[in-house]
Amino acid sequence: MSLYARYSDLLDQILDGLVADGSLPGELNRRGVAVEPPRDANHGDLATNAAMVLAKSAGTNPRALAGLIASRLEQAADVVGVEIAGPGFINVRLAPDSWRTELATILREGDSYGRRDVGKGERVNVEYVSANPTGPMHMGHCRGAVVGDALASLLEAAGFRVTREYYVNDAGSQVDTLARSAHLRYREALGEDIGEIPEGLYPGDYLKPVGVLLASEFGDLYAGSPEADWLQLFKRKTVSAMMDLIRHDLALLGIHHDKFASEAELQASGAPERALETLRAKGLVYEGQLERPKSLDEHDEWEPVELTLFRSTEFGDDQDRPMRKSDGSWTYFGADAAYHLQKAESADHLVNIWGADHSGTVKRIQAAVTALTDGHVDLDVKLVQMVRLFRAGEPVKMSKRSGSFVTLADVVQEVGKDVVRFMMLTKRTDSMLDFDFAKVVEASKDNPVFYVQYAHARISSLQRKAAAGTLPVADTADLSLLDEEELGLVKLAAQFPRVVEGAALSHEPHRIAFYLYDLAAAFHALWNRGNDDPSRRFLLEDQPELSRARIELATAVAQVVRSGLKLMGVEAAEEMR
Repeated sequence: MSLYARYSDLLDQILDGLVADGSLPGELNRRGVAVEPPRDANHGDLATNAAMVLAKSAGTNPRALAGLIASRLEQAADVVGVEIAGPGFINVRLAPDSWRTELATILREGDSYGRRDVGKGERVNVEYVSANPTGPMHMGHCRGAVVGDALASLLEAAGFRVTREYYVNDAGSQVDTLARSAHLRYREALGEDIGEIPEGLYPGDYLKPVGVLLASEFGDLYAGSPEADWLQLFKRKTVSAMMDLIRHDLALLGIHHDKFASEAELQASGAPERALETLRAKGLVYEGQLERPKSLDEHDEWEPVELTLFRSTEFGDDQDRPMRKSDGSWTYFGADAAYHLQKAESADHLVNIWGADHSGTVKRIQAAVTALTDGHVDLDVKLVQMVRLFRAGEPVKMSKRSGSFVTLADVVQEVGKDVVRFMMLTKRTDSMLDFDFAKVVEASKDNPVFYVQYAHARISSLQRKAAAGTLPVADTADLSLLDEEELGLVKLAAQFPRVVEGAALSHEPHRIAFYLYDLAAAFHALWNRGNDDPSRRFLLEDQPELSRARIELATAVAQVVRSGLKLMGVEAAEEMR
């Protein structure tokens, strides 16, 4: 168990004791109580907001409650000082041996260090990518794919049971267009001169191989046939081929989904009807008319029609939403509501990774999930902003009209999977991300991918040199030889478990990238002090015991870096090439 987990447990025991002796009421919500590093390291090693969080509910003064907690914290074996700051924050100072013990814990637990069980096996469905199956993966899909995959790994590390899901939008008009485009390429493969691609069809060359496959399978059977003879068949065949291509491209990023859910199959199964009837039984559906759209000018023609509406305003939405169109077909919302009900039937929590252009859809889908599950299943939607591509500072121009775009496969081939994945997590999802092909591969501190990888590679080199040298073999190192600055690096490494937990619960995988950069920077700073003072180098031939202690420190840092990179789907570099 990590140091922060131990002191969180200790704090819980202290609060339980205060409840037992009547100093605190028994039904306090402790959700906001935290044990964390103080913002200013001069204030101590640990800090807790317990008194600030609980005092109001307990009907007491925060500083008075802080005093009760502090008096019990002082009795802990490794605690050397407790101070109450401001209105009731509690700062704790630990004996240096606490951090030496934590260093040994990191080394002993290895890959399992940082894994938590806060999820208690609860089921989480993470839906991500879900690009229309109308072409190969491009860089517009990449960021959401990496964010979703890294979040799924984080949730698993935090003790949740995760399903990685891809929703295949294979029921809309865009799939009819795809089939018509494939039919054109099919005729081309048969030798027909198709000329310019007609307006409204997909012009990309990626459909040429599909046309060849269709020609190989069907010959000229459908070359001159009416559309009704081949449209459904070509839809199935072309979507299948596109999904194979998408799966291949995602695999280049190390991304594999557990489940691919088909919108067409969902609708054919009657799921939208079941969702509608579920809401109707709750009195949440009615036949009515929508208000005149605010976007219309007073002179614009508009005729209200009778629609089947869901009372989404009862759940925080700004207007009720139609589930069916006037012709009886399902709206996008109606199909989406059914899909989310299907996911909720086998999950305790839902997470969707969507592009920022879906922001207007969030409230209505959250309303539907709340209504359909009676609030038992929650939905969190992470909106991912665009990635802007540059080459040496110049924007990379793309044209959807001409079918020319930068594919995910091309980018991975040029800079590598690890660079792409790491860079996609270097900013919050609600911030635009710039991806410069030149900068992401440069060897500098300003390139976070290089900087973190270089820390691990340096340590790997150190370990190889130590193994090849004359350092005496010993079962354990004397960690008491580590100085205060070296223990400072242990303190930072020891934050990894709480960073994992926080990133998982907040659904913010970028926190891992931020943390690894800080840890790498601290390690590099410690390494570089040996440039000015040779006695502070990690490997000293005339001081084997000190060398061994410092190598253990470096090994622990490498373990944390490696574990963090693994959560991001990035391999740790053994050497820089």
